[in-house]
Amino acid sequence: MFSLCISSCSVFFFLNIDFLIVYGLCIWSCVVSLTIEIENIMYKKNACTCLASHAHLTVPSVVLQNSFYLGVIKLHSMPPEKLEIFRSLETWADKNILVHLKPVEKCWQPQDFLPDPKSDAFYDEVKELRQRCKEIPDDYLIVLVGDMITEEALPTYQTILTTLDGVKDETGVSSNPWAVWTRAWSGEENRHGDLLNKYLYLSGRVDMKHIEKTIQYLIGRGMNPQMENNPYLGFIYTAFQERATFISHGNTARLAKAHGDIKLAQICGTIAADEKRHEIAYTKIIDKLFEIDPDETVLAFADMMKKKITMPAHLMFDGQDDNLFEHYSDVAQRLGVYTAKDYADILELLVSKWKVEKLTDLSADGRKAQDYVCNLAKRIRRLDERSQMMRHAKIAQTHRFSWVFNKEVQL
Repeated sequence: MFSLCISSCSVFFFLNIDFLIVYGLCIWSCVVSLTIEIENIMYKKNACTCLASHAHLTVPSVVLQNSFYLGVIKLHSMPPEKLEIFRSLETWADKNILVHLKPVEKCWQPQDFLPDPKSDAFYDEVKELRQRCKEIPDDYLIVLVGDMITEEALPTYQTILTTLDGVKDETGVSSNPWAVWTRAWSGEENRHGDLLNKYLYLSGRVDMKHIEKTIQYLIGRGMNPQMENNPYLGFIYTAFQERATFISHGNTARLAKAHGDIKLAQICGTIAADEKRHEIAYTKIIDKLFEIDPDETVLAFADMMKKKITMPAHLMFDGQDDNLFEHYSDVAQRLGVYTAKDYADILELLVSKWKVEKLTDLSADGRKAQDYVCNLAKRIRRLDERSQMMRHAKIAQTHRFSWVFNKEVQL
């Protein structure tokens, strides 16, 4: 029994009723509330599709603001015998993954891009920053704030990665290269939210109180990317997400330059470069898994894509807008910061990079998974074309965002 409610410019296509794949191809701008009797993760009431997801499967939530009914959760899905694979890769990870980290002393820090508080010119530098930001439109600020809030929820992401079987940080200070990577990766990522937060604060263009509430709500609510404590799923998810954030920050850099704020463009571009470096590391891990365990890896790839790459901030809430992520996503989609085309491009890139089409000696299920992931991008593109036609036919809508003092912004 299915109950489907569609709003905004959503397009959904049902393929194979046995497992039901739902695609929402105005990624970042589609909304779906779907009640479905299926053993799967279910999120919050009126949940929305997201920038890097085909659609969002949900059931009504009977919970408080900071918690959600999660339905049936599948945990620890990796077969126990696969643990040895990750133990055997520790030396490889030490030599091939940790090299993508930068020593702290060689890393940029947020202060490198901000007015210097110890300088006599500090107030003049702040005035200059605020002057640059005066002409930035509110819709761009919505996207930048949403990106910053996503980065600020880093504690959630580190927690999830350190619970993956076979690569856990058992003590919090483990010398295991997998644990070393996750902690150091988190340290590098932490600078992103710090820098964007401070820049937006100094700009005077946004309501920091509501933004800070949104960050606290999001960290309290957490996220469930449906990794199942499985590093095959977890590293596929992060490889995809790092590419997505590289594209998103790159586009905010491009738009900042167009709006005349060269410093902000530099900031977003610098963050994008970090994401690209991290993407290389995560894609390298999956490339290695395809080399030594192709069947399990392609099955995990297909499984993750069928579940959809759920964006980390899909549970964001500011204390008043139950569909905040949906509305933020609509704006991002309209500005071209991240689109369905980007999603399909990333999928095609990973399929090519990991040479999925060339895999041989797979099991019957492995061959089905191979066929699925190799043809998925084409399906997404076809549905995106229909979605775009519907979007253009709809009357433009606006929404009031607390982040910009409840001003109306076009969705």
